[in-house]
Amino acid sequence: MPESAPTTRVCRDCDGFAAAAITTGARHTDGTRATLRVACPACKGTGRTQPAALVRVGK
Repeated sequence: MPESAPTTRVCRDCDGFAAAAITTGARHTDGTRATLRVACPACKGTGRTQPAALVRVGK
């Protein structure tokens, strides 16, 4: 019988991959590529969502 493990709530917008490095096409003076780190706007870069009871709605 399998053991029950607590499931983590994965963000439905980013599927847990909360940050992405996007290359700009430019290069630094040492030859490395210039990149931007962009976080998922839905989970704010955590990769997880909160249960509905813990989310504050409104002001």
